[in-house]
Amino acid sequence: MSSSSLLNNIHYNRQNIDNETLIAIYKNLLKPRLIEEKMLILLRQGKISKWFSGIGQEAISVGVTMSLNPEEYILPMHRNLGVFTTREIPLYRLFSQWQGKASGFTKGRDRSFHFGTQEYKIIGMISHLGPQLGVADGIALASVLKNKNEVTAVFTGEGGTSEGDFHEALNVAAVWGLPVMFCVENNGYGLSTPTNEQYKCEHIADKGIGYGIESHIIDGNNILEVYTKVNELAKSLRQNPRPVLLEFKTFRMRGHEEASGTKYVPQDLMDAWAKKDPVRNFQTFLKKEGIINEEIESAIEGAIVHEINEHLKLAFDEELIVPNKREELNDVYKPFIYQEVNSDSELKEIRFIDAISESLESSMDVHEDLIIMGQDIAEYGGAFKITEGFLQKFGKKRVRNTPICESSIIEVGMGLSIAGIKSVVEMQFADFVSTGFNPIVNYLAKSHYRWNQEADVVIRMPCGAGVSAGPFHSQTNEAWFTKTPGLKVVYPAFPYDAKGLLATAINDPNPVLFFEHKGLYRSIRQEVPSGYYTLPFGKASIIRKGNQVTVISYGSAVHWALEVLDENKDIDADVIDLRTLQPLDTETIIASAKKTGRVIILQEDTLFGGIASDISALIMEECFESLDAPVKRVASMETPIPFIKQLEEQYLSKNSFEVELKSLLAY
Repeated sequence: MSSSSLLNNIHYNRQNIDNETLIAIYKNLLKPRLIEEKMLILLRQGKISKWFSGIGQEAISVGVTMSLNPEEYILPMHRNLGVFTTREIPLYRLFSQWQGKASGFTKGRDRSFHFGTQEYKIIGMISHLGPQLGVADGIALASVLKNKNEVTAVFTGEGGTSEGDFHEALNVAAVWGLPVMFCVENNGYGLSTPTNEQYKCEHIADKGIGYGIESHIIDGNNILEVYTKVNELAKSLRQNPRPVLLEFKTFRMRGHEEASGTKYVPQDLMDAWAKKDPVRNFQTFLKKEGIINEEIESAIEGAIVHEINEHLKLAFDEELIVPNKREELNDVYKPFIYQEVNSDSELKEIRFIDAISESLESSMDVHEDLIIMGQDIAEYGGAFKITEGFLQKFGKKRVRNTPICESSIIEVGMGLSIAGIKSVVEMQFADFVSTGFNPIVNYLAKSHYRWNQEADVVIRMPCGAGVSAGPFHSQTNEAWFTKTPGLKVVYPAFPYDAKGLLATAINDPNPVLFFEHKGLYRSIRQEVPSGYYTLPFGKASIIRKGNQVTVISYGSAVHWALEVLDENKDIDADVIDLRTLQPLDTETIIASAKKTGRVIILQEDTLFGGIASDISALIMEECFESLDAPVKRVASMETPIPFIKQLEEQYLSKNSFEVELKSLLAY
């Protein structure tokens, strides 16, 4: 193919870019291409297991990265090798990452580009592509709050723009005026599905209109157009924070991943885009301009090839990871040294709901950059008025009303954590967390284990039945989260515990699901210190002591158990309020079971798959020889939660507890 035919496909306008910068751009463009060509050889040799090729799309990664300052975050995807190389990550570390070795970034726990690194301000993707868009919002929000005048760039593909996270993230960024560049690499296919089967508008950039944000279409194969336009926008966004949607028209010359192939792509389309190769075209342009010649080109390529081979040897020579169970388990959570804070302030009798509100307010004072977010929490004070008055005291920057988009706001919390800011996210009802389930269980829960990044987010979960709120406002869904390593789950039953445990949850750098039973909000009162204090996780409360039977419960069900025992004074029971479900106080459970020989576990949730089942299994395994009867589990009916009072009463486990308790004692 002649040089003239190549130049006919892309027009370069160097503007005021000096020769040194043009050569730097070329080096950054060539390096990922040469690495990829080497990786494809290694893939065929069976020395790496999988590869997602970005050949044909390098100009976007390189141009965007060179337009940002080193301290500004970039959130790339698996086809953005140029982001990593342009940020000058040592190649042996990338090669080790792809081989699952210790010098990589995930200790062999995750693959290819599924990692982040604070050192290079890169936050990698997870396989569920959408969440990183909301995470970018959180990082950009932190920049605004800290007056740092920084831009955040986040990548997605044209297929990812069909996901709900894309729409939520753009909407939040628009409403809050966040300096995010949403970079959409439109390469024509989501795996094998063409764009005409993914969206109806002519251009993805058209979608910006619906969110009230500016958008631009950029030739993604023209490195100078990418570099100059993104550079211009980045400067503007630093001074005038706002989101922009950038659609980069491009094409990938390989399959979605190598095993996929490209048989679904018409050959004439492949041929047309081959003429717009970003590396070869720019190389030809530099030669025509007299900026490089064959000798310089050869020297640049030779240096990169030498670097690749040298670093590959380092990676190949590195020892394989030796599995270590203790290290694996220790890395699930960020280490947290609990600091006990006692309060000698006066005691006052307050409601459960007041304890939550006081703890939040005190924590906002203790952590001066703590952000709370949720629907209607600002002027309105929240659905339950827990944050009433917070707006006047702490201001709109820290007390943030959100659009109705649970998923994106949880992702914003993750982004804030990456940028060093704690957050509390209120689910208006615990039921609504289902629309934010993915970022909790796949992003927040796994980030520290994957690449040592804490998710310093507390998610408040107003939950529970007994208030005639029906199937969508009454669930107690703690079992959704106790199953997921990396999450902590707290479920207090008393105002004193709620206040101290919420303070600890906010101090803890790990993601915490904090369950607050709505039925307790205004029905339970207790004397509580008026000042700030903390309580430890993983330590149950022994409310009553006895030798006849062990009653284990948490949340509202604790009070049901106490009511039955108050009516049956002859029953001599240990009553254990778990307070936290993850971590679980197994020591107290086992000690009590061995002492009494009979155990009954009461939960409000339905039986199958609930926490009671795991506790029962634990006791059977650890205390079998000490038991005088099978462990009894008591739970609500295996139906959704009904609305009308008489059906709800029938549903709840409190009605069967007394019968089951006496049956156990008579065994």
